Amino acid sequence: MKTITSILTILTVALLAACSPAEQPAANNVVSLPVATVSASNAETINEYPTTIEGSAEVEIRPQVSGILEKIFVDEGAYVAAGQPLFKINDRVYKEQYNNASAELLAAKAAAANAQLEVNKLQPLVQNKVVSELQLQTAQSNYNMTEAKVKQAQALVADAQINIGYTLIKAPAAGYIGLLNKKAGSLVSLSDLKELTTLANIKEVRAYFSLSEQEFADLKNDLPGNSIEEKLKRATGVSLTLAGGEIYSEPGRIDMVNGGFDKNSGAITIRASFPNTHGLLRSGNTGKIKLRFTQNNVIAVPQAATTTIQDKVFVFALGDSSKVHKQLITVTGRSGDNFLISGGLKSGDRIVLEGIEGLQDGAKVALLNK
Repeated sequence: MKTITSILTILTVALLAACSPAEQPAANNVVSLPVATVSASNAETINEYPTTIEGSAEVEIRPQVSGILEKIFVDEGAYVAAGQPLFKINDRVYKEQYNNASAELLAAKAAAANAQLEVNKLQPLVQNKVVSELQLQTAQSNYNMTEAKVKQAQALVADAQINIGYTLIKAPAAGYIGLLNKKAGSLVSLSDLKELTTLANIKEVRAYFSLSEQEFADLKNDLPGNSIEEKLKRATGVSLTLAGGEIYSEPGRIDMVNGGFDKNSGAITIRASFPNTHGLLRSGNTGKIKLRFTQNNVIAVPQAATTTIQDKVFVFALGDSSKVHKQLITVTGRSGDNFLISGGLKSGDRIVLEGIEGLQDGAKVALLNK
């Protein structure tokens, strides 16, 4: 992650005096150095993360029946509407199956009609005790069997109709066609390893980026909110910078935080969504996500005014007697060339801005009023 920031009124410069940076002051020397009074203000931070873009829906287009690929209606990269024909598989075999199923249905219906006639004939004979009840029961059972065969034949007809429908492959949604992996005349089947093509719906695109465990912890600690989702939604701007440096014109929003960290990378994935009204973005684009956060009532000090000793950051604070002492500060973020701090200084404290090389605890600083 790279952090770029701007800040609103960070330091109120109280007194300023010119001093040669080459001076190496001792503790009992008086030296003139620029000093500033720190005050709390609002700071805006911008965090940058590499990202990869995907369509909001990316689907594989695969055949649902086997056969010879007869026609291809689209070209690679073409935009298609939902329901638009994409491929045609030869349907002769499936039409024959439909015709056979239809004939079987007619035969089943005829058999059912004959069985019904037999039942109708036997009913009055049973009532007049001309034939036994058993004969009527047998006829009724035969009729029930023929009705079941009618339903079975109807299912075969419906199945054949579905297969005929599958021979014309249509776009399930609007989007852009990917690579075509088969040519007209090829045999296609349900077991093919490669899809016929892919379809990307890019009316809205999704930009995926990752936060390391430390970055994730920093966001949790630095931003107000009860959950990480709530904290991220406080971002005053979610923007996208494309690979060529162009800033994408439409703002985005954070809409997903993954449930856990990746065991291999130690990072957590976050998703931002962007409208793609003009179709400028495509699946596979890369760029950088920028998240803007405003932190209220924070103190910022120039990095040039700090010194680092064993991973601890210090400033030289000025006491009432105009003597300086090393003051440990707690850094929680960066704002441009400044550190944002959460401890060690308060509004009204004075610090040395420049020329701290060689400055020692107890050194006196002479100030000249402007």
